[in-house]
Amino acid sequence: MGKEKNATANPVVLMLRELCQVGLYKRNQGRIARQVTGGALLIIVALGAWRLHEFMINSDKTTQLLVPTAVLLAGLWISYRLVNMPSFADFLIAVEAEMNKVSWPTMGELWRSLLVVLFSIGFLVVILAAYDIFWRLVLHFLSVVR
Repeated sequence: MGKEKNATANPVVLMLRELCQVGLYKRNQGRIARQVTGGALLIIVALGAWRLHEFMINSDKTTQLLVPTAVLLAGLWISYRLVNMPSFADFLIAVEAEMNKVSWPTMGELWRSLLVVLFSIGFLVVILAAYDIFWRLVLHFLSVVR
């Protein structure tokens, strides 16, 4: 019994055991957050495999195709299993629950806020440019800067 307890406490063994499972964890909860996270991971893996393919352009054709394909398939499986790992899936479920509590602005509020930010930044640009010109003239007049 002691060996079984030590084997299940090892995080590497737990991770390998989780990667070898097929089922979905809490299938109907946190669906959107899990799909978006899984999609982002899939894009990253696909881009990595594509860059590996481009990097191996001087290799023979078999190696150039097999290695990136193997990396792509392994990355796809790991991405799929990652979003279904209980600890990470629970985190994504909690993220989606919190995102549902957010009060999102209407389109009118969004445009008004955008205009306030743009005018504030424009005002600060003008003020900082005026300070810059003023100090440049003063320092040039005092022969500190040429």
